[in-house]
Order: sequence, then C-alpha cells, then structure tokens
Amino acid sequence: MPATTINNYSFISTFKKYVNSSVVLIFFTVLALLYANIPFIKDLYFSIWGHEVSLSIGNFNFFSHNGHAMTLGQVINDFLMAIFFLSVGLEIKREIRVGELSTKEKALLPIIGACGGMLVPVLIFWLACPGDPAMTRGLAIPMATDIAFSLGVLSVFSKRVPVGLKVFLAALAVADDLGGIIVIALFYSSHIDVLYIILSAVCVLAMVLGNIFKCRAKSFYVIIGLVLWYMMLNSGIHATIAGVITAFCIPATLKKGTGHYLERIRQNVNKFPVIDIDEQHNTIVLTNDQIHTLKSIESAADKMISPLQDLEDNLHGLINYFVIPLFAFANAGIDLSQMSVGSLFSGVGLAVMLGLVLGKFLGVFSFSWLAIKLNIVQLPANTTWKAFASVCVVCGIGFTVSMFIADLSYAGLGAEGAALLSQAKLGVLVGSVVSAILGVILLGKTLPKES
Repeated sequence: MPATTINNYSFISTFKKYVNSSVVLIFFTVLALLYANIPFIKDLYFSIWGHEVSLSIGNFNFFSHNGHAMTLGQVINDFLMAIFFLSVGLEIKREIRVGELSTKEKALLPIIGACGGMLVPVLIFWLACPGDPAMTRGLAIPMATDIAFSLGVLSVFSKRVPVGLKVFLAALAVADDLGGIIVIALFYSSHIDVLYIILSAVCVLAMVLGNIFKCRAKSFYVIIGLVLWYMMLNSGIHATIAGVITAFCIPATLKKGTGHYLERIRQNVNKFPVIDIDEQHNTIVLTNDQIHTLKSIESAADKMISPLQDLEDNLHGLINYFVIPLFAFANAGIDLSQMSVGSLFSGVGLAVMLGLVLGKFLGVFSFSWLAIKLNIVQLPANTTWKAFASVCVVCGIGFTVSMFIADLSYAGLGAEGAALLSQAKLGVLVGSVVSAILGVILLGKTLPKES
C-alpha cells in the first residue's frame, strides 16, 4: 500500500473519530453551564469536585499529593488529563514517524501556522492585560486549538472541504498540542523535589531499556507510566507530562518485520482443516486443531499492530466519550450570576476572547501567508485563499487545553484567582463559540458548492 494512502487513511480515521465525539462534548459543556446556574443544584455541582478520592493499598494512597488526598476535581485535571495527554502524545509520535509531520515538506505549513497561532494570541493577551502580574499568568490560555470541536465544524460541510484543508487543520492542532505540552512543562511546574525527579528518571530509563530489549508488551509501559505519573505528581513537574513521556517511550515498531507475521498467517490459513458444519443448527463445530490454528492466526495478526497504534486505538473511546466529556462537565460550569456582562469585555475575559477570535486567525493566517509567499511552503491542494482564511478562523476554537491551562494559571491565588479563572473560562467559551459561528458562516461562503 502506498505511503500516501496510509497517511490519508490516518487523517480520515482521525477526522471521523473526533467529529463523532464533538456532539458529546457539546452536550456535557451545556449541561455543566446549566447545573452551575440552577439555584437548587449549583451548590451540589460545585461541592462535588472538592470531595477527596482514595485508591489505597494499606496505608498508601495512589491519589495523594505531598501526603494529602486528592480531590475529585484534582483527579480529573491531573490523572484523567494525563491519560488524555498520553493519547495526544501517541498521536504526535505517530504523525512525526509516518504521518503528516514525518517530512519537512508535510510538516512545515502546519508547524509555521501553529507557531503564529501560539505567538500572536499571547501578544494580544499581554496587550489587553498590561502590567498586571496576576492576570498575565494566563498568557498561554488562548494558545490552543481544540481538535474535536474544530474538526467538528469542518464536518458540517462534508465533502465540500478539500482533503488538504482537513489535513492542515488536524496537523496544526497536533502541533498546537505539542506547544501546549511544552508550555505546561516549562511554566506550570511548582516546587521541585529532587528525589522524585530522580525516581521519575528511573521510570523513563526503564521504558527506554524496554525499547532497547524489544519489549512490546503494552502492560509493561502502562504500569511504569502509572508509577511515573505518581512520581511526577510529587516531583513538582505537572503530572500530565507523564502521559506524554510515556507515549514517546511506547514502541512504534514491530518486534519482527510485517513479512514474518504475514507469512505465519498464510501458512496457518493454508493448513486450516476442513470445518464441519451442523446444518440443522447452522453452527460450526471446531476441533482442537482448528481452534489452535485460529489462535495462531489471531496472535500473528495482533503482532502486526505496533504497541503505539494498538494503545492509541484502545484509548480513543475512553478519551472521547469519558475523559474529555467529564473534564468539560467538571470545568465548564461557570456561575453566571456572579459575573456581569462587563467582565467579558474587560480584563482576562476580554484578553482570552480576543486571543482566540482575533489572535489565532491573525497568527495562523499571517505566518502561513508569509511562508507561502516566500515559497517556503505551498497552499494546500485545491484550496483558495478565502477558504484557507476561513479555516484559520476555526483555529480559534480553544476549549479543552485552553480550559486546562486556565485552571493551571490561576490555581492557588485564593478569591482573586477564582474570579480570574471564571473570567478566563467565560472568555474561552465565548471565544470558541464566536470562532465556530464565524467559521461556519465563512466556510459556507468560501468552500466550493457540492456537485
């Protein structure tokens, strides 16, 4: 099968995977907003995230940080989001090795666009909140593009969207996620504990050695990844980074070449005994030899899938239909009765909204336009400048990672931090909705009409 076919299939399957889950994500976001504003429910809604969670073996609690049990909200934001970033890391590694980030020609346009889409929103946020140290802790909030929502917008137009535009947006969102991961690792780590850093390094070394000695058991990497998460949680480096590190350590290659396993499958198929069929009950009665042969075929087929792709496939349902909806339900709830319309048009709310709606578009489009005009890269095939600009507007849908960074930015600041966090979340919601609506309108006008 040609490499281009594999890569196109990769992005088509990614496209279908995310757009199906975007409806679930919208539902839980709306549900969170409703619960946070219904008088007889909102107290329960906000209090439930503060309940302590325990996963104990004897006196040891896995969900503990510096000797204190974690709350349900912390488990969602620190543990479940580490699983989300594990999935993101697997996708990034796959695209770097064999996908749309695997060569300079493929990767340059989305990477250049992503750089602009990260730098310009930060600049706009800073201009909107000059000289306020507390507010500027949220500089990175409008950097992200939510892959589920953004691809969901493109799905509205089905086959009218050129494949090149879908590939560009998906690859840009992946590059954005990588940028977000780097920002979290560098700027959102707390007090560093050297002992736990050393223990974290030992975990990483164990996974590297597993690669060297051709260990392809997913359970080996998952178990060590869980230990790594606990060590990093207590090290001061944000625990979600453990998910990314684990993903980068999971093998993307097979123990032996695909030809070896294909030959095993062919040999077993050729020697497969004749099956006796019970015509009366329409059932197949297998002998022990037949069962053994089928299991040999199954084993060889399983080994043709790399641990990276196998785990990525196993995780996608958990991530898209449990982790992200639960994260949205826990974090999107904003008590609007405590806010005025003016809070959206001043301070952090305005900075985040402008960063997403204006900053993402200007950054992605201007950096891409300059690179194309300088003949560094080319405009995606079968795409007009107007359609390309419309997709750049869609990049302003931030949501998941933006919400996550907002929570990291204003945690530990007391009442002021809580107020800033509510403003930031409102800015993320409004900015993402405005970008989505503008994107739908502009794409409807600029995409070719369906024949």
